[in-house]
Amino acid sequence: MLSVLKFVPICKLNLVSRVLPLQRWVHHAPATPLHFHKNSKVGTSTSGFDFDFDVLIRVCRDINIAKRLHTLLVVLGKAQDVVLSTKLVNLYASLGDITFSRSTFNHLQKKNLFAWNSMVAAYVRSCRRHEALSCFNEFLLVSGLRPDFYTFPPVLKACVSLIDGKKIHCYVVKLGFERDVFVAASLINLYSRFGALDIAYEVFDEMPDRDVGTWNAMISAFCQNGNAAEALDVLNRMRSEGLKMDPVTVSSVLPVCAQSGDIFSGMLIHLYVIKHGLDMDVFVSNALINVYSKFGRLGDAQKVFDNMKIRDLVSWNSIIAAYEQNDDAATALRLFKEMQFVGIQPDLLTIVSLASIFGQLSDRRISSSIHGFIIRHEWLEKDVVIGNALVNMYAKLGAMDCARTVFEQLPVKDIISWNTLITGYTQNGLASEAVDAFNMMEECTKIIPNQGTWVSILPAYSHVGALQQGMKIHGRLIKNCLYKDIFVATSLIDMYGKCGRLVDGISLFNEIPRETSVPWNAIISSLGIHGDGEVALQLFKDMLAEGVEPDHITFVSLLSACSHSGLVNEGERCFDLMQKEYGIKPNLRHYGCMVDLLGRAGYLEKAYNLVSNMPIQPDASIWGALLSACRIHGNVDLGTFASSRLLEVDSENVGYYVLLSNMYANIGKWEGVTKVRSLARDRGLRKTPGWSSVVVGNIVEVFYTGNQTHPKCTEIYEELRVLTAKMKNLGYVPDYSFVLQDVEDDEKEQILMSHSERLAMAFGIISTSPRSPIRIFKNLRVCGDCHNAAKFISRITERDIIMRDSNRFHHFKCGICSCGDYW
Repeated sequence: MLSVLKFVPICKLNLVSRVLPLQRWVHHAPATPLHFHKNSKVGTSTSGFDFDFDVLIRVCRDINIAKRLHTLLVVLGKAQDVVLSTKLVNLYASLGDITFSRSTFNHLQKKNLFAWNSMVAAYVRSCRRHEALSCFNEFLLVSGLRPDFYTFPPVLKACVSLIDGKKIHCYVVKLGFERDVFVAASLINLYSRFGALDIAYEVFDEMPDRDVGTWNAMISAFCQNGNAAEALDVLNRMRSEGLKMDPVTVSSVLPVCAQSGDIFSGMLIHLYVIKHGLDMDVFVSNALINVYSKFGRLGDAQKVFDNMKIRDLVSWNSIIAAYEQNDDAATALRLFKEMQFVGIQPDLLTIVSLASIFGQLSDRRISSSIHGFIIRHEWLEKDVVIGNALVNMYAKLGAMDCARTVFEQLPVKDIISWNTLITGYTQNGLASEAVDAFNMMEECTKIIPNQGTWVSILPAYSHVGALQQGMKIHGRLIKNCLYKDIFVATSLIDMYGKCGRLVDGISLFNEIPRETSVPWNAIISSLGIHGDGEVALQLFKDMLAEGVEPDHITFVSLLSACSHSGLVNEGERCFDLMQKEYGIKPNLRHYGCMVDLLGRAGYLEKAYNLVSNMPIQPDASIWGALLSACRIHGNVDLGTFASSRLLEVDSENVGYYVLLSNMYANIGKWEGVTKVRSLARDRGLRKTPGWSSVVVGNIVEVFYTGNQTHPKCTEIYEELRVLTAKMKNLGYVPDYSFVLQDVEDDEKEQILMSHSERLAMAFGIISTSPRSPIRIFKNLRVCGDCHNAAKFISRITERDIIMRDSNRFHHFKCGICSCGDYW
């Protein structure tokens, strides 16, 4: 090889000696040796030898080596070779240096069409769309060349607006390239990006010949725009014309099956995949894992994963996300550890799944480690998705201060960032903070609320009983035609139900599509909290008659409705039906509803036997339901046993200490009250103060028990004294068992009169016109004596009083409550 040097001019000797050993520099060099050919033509080479630059450029994987190859081209006088220089343009772009790519292009004195096409494509691959369009315009102005069908696909991909795309489309038609399958497929992709599916389908329909790629483009266009039915229609048309699905077709159409909830079509496609040997394709297998995970069929997803001969990072991410999104965080974490064991390095999407996993596992220590890992890799600045995942992780951990801190640190906040923060506040019971965050988002003019925003904020309005604000949102949704979206409509139904406007919720339910269980679950739940258990059961029958399959949430709503209405036999039948007819295994929520159902009705022994024979470990909600039933029916022995088990599984919830204390207070065991309260105090726990709110006009007034600071305090207590006197004339007798202090009777009566719900009722009466309804929201269960008083007050004032406590609604009218005193 050193004999080559004698042909090189002395001035270039040192440079060439540095660039000759190319095999040592180029990564992944071919197995055959690189060739140096003796040039047969005298004077055609400065060295007398030609390097095989085509091979060298093709195997180059390093930007520094690319620059050395470029240097060698210059040294050997081949810098103006348009083919080699254009390949360098592509090489620089593929290695991420678009500046050198353009510089190489600019130094070409005679640029052919291949060079111009390559430069435009290089800009597109580097996501420099504006530069790509400028380069195309420059080509049209100065080159004197005519575009070919290779020119337009990257140019169409570079279009940043529909107007630009239509201009290019006109040029395509002018030159007669609209019938070319590659150009037509690019036009379809262009119009689908901007949601112009009617034009995309027109382009597709007018094509005289279509290859599989074109069909795939049209199917993908419908998929990306959420038009699942149209995508499946195109697929059926494709197959009717005798074309077979390829891996791209399968990978495109499987997500459609998930979108449309069509597991049957998904399984048929899986059969087709196996029959035609496509199951070994890694992209197809990844798509199958995703579609099975969307339907919760983790066993099938795992089988696909286990049968894969080759697994890439996407495969591991897909199976990890499948378990994470189906609330099996432990298995997801095990798979992540397996991925590390086989040497696969995590990427951004892996970390997104991990953040959710550790949030579900409530592991704060490792969650902080994930945060540190992200900071070390500077991923928070690179992609807003990772920041959103961190906000979601801290929200699941209940650490909303940390979630807010991460949110504030995000360099860019998109609509998902805001939705995640609002949802975090709502799910952690911080409804007021969620509303404040939504109001802040509204001030950001560039952030446009989407479906996720409304689904996030409406539950917050439900929680605080902000009916007027919820109705304003409904008005906005009607304007943008989103109110019939299944998830948005369900949130609206839930909002109306929890704000006491059940009639409006039912009216909306009758307007929307009801092919899935989601809206049925919402309306059954709303009927349940209003005490309309029999109507809820009838609606369940209607649901089955319409061919809608119930899910585990349906039965939670149904059992809860039976519990609120005392329908014990019906609830037990539903519990059996769920298991025997639909094969749904009861989870803790189902058992909690059953214990509550039996316990409220006084079947304490039956409730205890159910808890004792549960196949899963009872949690705090189960023992809490049993303890609550013991308090209602005065069973101190069983209540004490339930409380001991309860404090074993959750000793930090002050509500359970309050339940036990109230049970002792009800039967006058004040030493037990003192002991429980001391235990809670020693553990640093404080009782949640009771408050009630009432809406007057557009203002929400909040009252705490014993409130003496309100501007209308004197008028409120005077009204209560007048009402109490009238109530006693009608037969009202104060129930002192609801006073949980060991004091004299006259003081007990004063304590009852100063309960937050009575203060709210009195303020509503003196602040609104006669006979108008009063809406009250209480954060805890309504006091039994106040419940009785509300019946008398509704009769005296001839008003409807709608009161929502932490469990359900009470509609007081003409001295009667909708709960039938069963609550």
